Amino acid sequence: MGYKTVLAVLDKQDKAGQITDFAVHLAETFSGHVIGLHVENYSAVPIVAPMEIPDPVAIEALQEASRAETGAIEGIFTRKADQSTATWEWRHFVSSIGFSSTSVIDSARAADLIVAAQGDGSLLSDNRSDIENFLFESGRPVLLVPQILTEPKPIRRVLLAWNGSREAARATFDALPFLKQAESVEIFSVNPQETPTQTPETAGAEIAAALARHGVNAVLSTHSATDLDASSVIENRLAESSIDLLVMGAYGHSRWRELLFGGVTRTLLESMTALTLLSR
Repeated sequence: MGYKTVLAVLDKQDKAGQITDFAVHLAETFSGHVIGLHVENYSAVPIVAPMEIPDPVAIEALQEASRAETGAIEGIFTRKADQSTATWEWRHFVSSIGFSSTSVIDSARAADLIVAAQGDGSLLSDNRSDIENFLFESGRPVLLVPQILTEPKPIRRVLLAWNGSREAARATFDALPFLKQAESVEIFSVNPQETPTQTPETAGAEIAAALARHGVNAVLSTHSATDLDASSVIENRLAESSIDLLVMGAYGHSRWRELLFGGVTRTLLESMTALTLLSR
């Protein structure tokens, strides 16, 4: 079992090399196929006041800039992919609705794993909200690459943020190829609640048993804290244990773009220190 189709979301030229490197590395690791995906948006139509008519010169300049960026991103991807042992292809879409295009969504839903860059922290960025909505709607696991990671490295230590939710369960099994190759996997619960089937001390025991049947030797740990929120506790654990990959469920409590992934998830994504696999 592995990620046989890896989709690299290449939205910006300055991140294209980084994301291509990670996507190609994963495709090579799992003997898979990598797809470089870029969406070129139709530029908003500039209006000339007071006549309120489109400015053709400005429109042409914006379109030319978009075409130039597309060419540069394609060049980065094809050069790096061609040097790898993985099979690859380039997909370029031109759309007035960006990553919401049906063709783009169809490409994503046929992938085993989507690789994308960490956001720039601008919650109101139209471009970033468009990409996050695309990731949310794709229905596929997403591996986000933090800005501080400049090149791929082996994923040896994995932290699984576990709260027993549907999203956490899906993320766990979506991450199985990584979990099976890791040297250590920690199932980490923050302030677990007592339920009819578990005590706080045994939180995660059943998912650990299920993973063991897949050959994953995971350890359980819990943290009870009243002075720190869950995101801070997880951040501290990532640093203390030198975690290479965080696995967690993504949430969509609100469809407003600034709350797309929910509170804990959003906080962690803004201060990423490790690769993060999200599923919903």
